[in-house]
Amino acid sequence: METLDYKKLGFKCGIEIHQQLEGLKLFCNCPTIIRRDKPDFTIRRELRATAGETGDIDQAAAHEQKKQKFFLYQGYEDTTCLVEADEEPPHPINQDALSTTLQVAKLLNAKVVDQIQVMRKTVIDGSNTTGFQRTALVGIDGYVEINGEKIGIPVICLEEEACQIVKRTADCDVYNLSRLGIPLIEIATDPTISDPVECRDVAARIGMILRSTGKCKRGIGSIRQDVNLSIKGGARVEVKGFQELKSIPKVIDNEVKRQLDLIKKDKKPELEVRKAEPDFSTSFLRPMPGADRMYPETDIPTIVSDLSAIEDVELIDDKLKKMSERYKIPGEIAKQILKKEIDFAALTSKFRNVPSLVTANILIVTPKEIKKRFNLDVSKLRQEDFEEVLGYLDSGKINKEAVVDILVNKIKGKKVDLSKYAGVSDTQLEKEIKKIIAEKKDLSMGAYMGLIMSKHRGKVDGKKVSQILKSLL
Repeated sequence: METLDYKKLGFKCGIEIHQQLEGLKLFCNCPTIIRRDKPDFTIRRELRATAGETGDIDQAAAHEQKKQKFFLYQGYEDTTCLVEADEEPPHPINQDALSTTLQVAKLLNAKVVDQIQVMRKTVIDGSNTTGFQRTALVGIDGYVEINGEKIGIPVICLEEEACQIVKRTADCDVYNLSRLGIPLIEIATDPTISDPVECRDVAARIGMILRSTGKCKRGIGSIRQDVNLSIKGGARVEVKGFQELKSIPKVIDNEVKRQLDLIKKDKKPELEVRKAEPDFSTSFLRPMPGADRMYPETDIPTIVSDLSAIEDVELIDDKLKKMSERYKIPGEIAKQILKKEIDFAALTSKFRNVPSLVTANILIVTPKEIKKRFNLDVSKLRQEDFEEVLGYLDSGKINKEAVVDILVNKIKGKKVDLSKYAGVSDTQLEKEIKKIIAEKKDLSMGAYMGLIMSKHRGKVDGKKVSQILKSLL
């Protein structure tokens, strides 16, 4: 792949992160459950562009209105309400979502605004039944540190998520209402990101900070990234639809090359919104929106900011560092333990005779080994199964070599017969090893290990066998 000199190209780049929150929706008491089953009812709507606070109609909204589409909205009796249908005014803002946004603002070193004013952002592509999206500025002038550099974060907002598209046709777009109104934290950086790799690293860092609150939704689509970029002689473009962090550098690189190719052909790149495609190219979506689409929300009173009750949050990266140092376990294993929300401190305290690294490996590495070697469904293993095995180890009833065998039997639904794993005494083990060495002369250390471990599967400690072999050879 051709290497570009981004500094020489006058490259400017910023990123917007959008993160969904768990709990209830932002302006009603409906759950944040995204449905995909058959709807209970359908609503038909047509939307038109309205003037923003400047008195002008936004060009992106005007572009959508020219399509003259109508929209169908699918809803559910038990998980969507009149607020999503735009038949009832919004309820007071979700205080839990607001508190989480204030926590994030503190973690991003931002200044919280004195008064939070909800605004309306004109959106008439059908993704909101109202024809606008409600959004509120919460924090300003923050920053995130990447490789010793500070990347500014001028804006942190709390807004409502849009509907989920079901299908598009020439005349009509069909949307599902269940996603509409889910609380969404929006974080925008300034355009000082130096290259595509740094853009990916900024996204990863902000994503980690958001997950540290413990309030974020997880899974595909729960966090999205939009990248704004430009080069000298080109035009600012907003690229939407990144599916994975690792795709960010490739898409940016290809978009810059697209603009360079246009410039070489004496064509001026357009100011526009584009979509990141699966092949890492970009395609046109709509003209770039401007300030004309914003106007105040009249149904929700201004909120006075209060940080007094906002709890401090420990970053996931700091937790990982502490866990690795305290328990002497690799960072990647510690990361998996945190991701699975395992109470590792409680387990190490309960099973004190089992080394921390052994406990960590049983929880994280052993299931992967079982899946690879035996092609078994390790999701059948429960927390109680792991604790049972750790209990046997802690009491000295088995050696760690028996763990895989026992967990395999657990998956298969077989009873555990501990007599199969009764240990061999050190004297007996040394006698057995001497006999094997005498019978099979001049084998390698690994060959002897294989013979002994296969004969005493699950009954002897591999480390002890290795020590005896080294002394005898």
